[in-house]
Amino acid sequence: MGSGPGDPPLVGVTTSEVRPAARVEPAEHAEPPMPEMALGMKYLRSIEAAGGLPLVIPPLAPEAIDPLLDKVDAICLSGGPDLDPSTYGAEEHPELGPTEPDLDRFELAMARRADERGLPILAICRGAQALNIARGGTLDQHIPDRGASEVEHRQKDPGERATHSVEIAPGSQLERIMGTRAIEVNSFHHQAIARLGRGLNAVAWAPDGVIEAIEAPRREFLVGVQWHAEGLSNGSEQAALFSGLVDAARSSRSTKGARAA
Repeated sequence: MGSGPGDPPLVGVTTSEVRPAARVEPAEHAEPPMPEMALGMKYLRSIEAAGGLPLVIPPLAPEAIDPLLDKVDAICLSGGPDLDPSTYGAEEHPELGPTEPDLDRFELAMARRADERGLPILAICRGAQALNIARGGTLDQHIPDRGASEVEHRQKDPGERATHSVEIAPGSQLERIMGTRAIEVNSFHHQAIARLGRGLNAVAWAPDGVIEAIEAPRREFLVGVQWHAEGLSNGSEQAALFSGLVDAARSSRSTKGARAA
């Protein structure tokens, strides 16, 4: 079983970015460079600040997924590189960035199994796209192909700076969590959700119509946002996403405990 009744909920956080040894800068007196997995500390700090206990999840063998999910109370699908378009039946676009197909297969399998178990899921940027694919949806591989837009979806400003607005659907779970129907977000993507996955609703949009958030209305907490909420979590609205995940994780743990009893 996962956390005990008085413990902080255990939130598994995926790592999706692989850094080849050639891109790793060795520290003085450290071991030689080797391939590394990278994950921004702000994901972990945001979950911790919300009262959760973050657990970093590396890519593992498929048979490790269920034993891992037995231990955690919720999942955060983090940001990272482009997803391999073969995962949603598409050919590679000329502007496709580097991909990690083996990592994609693991992360999508884990997202599907966590979803099937009813675990709370918060999916961020690439994670929201992965969640959509895990439910059978597709991606628009290069937003600029849509034509000119006043929205810069891959901003040059730091992640702590919001650069465009987002409108949230009235009555959505996202509106209830964040307490608003209009927010300012950061933006670091050139792909976006195209066809929605099974049981998912689009619940937020950029001014140019790009889908900025998805949710499953029949689930207590299954939310994906296209922006990097962890970079803005000093603000109460963005921090509420992590608080909502952790609160749902507590509920999930109670449910697991009741089933075990």
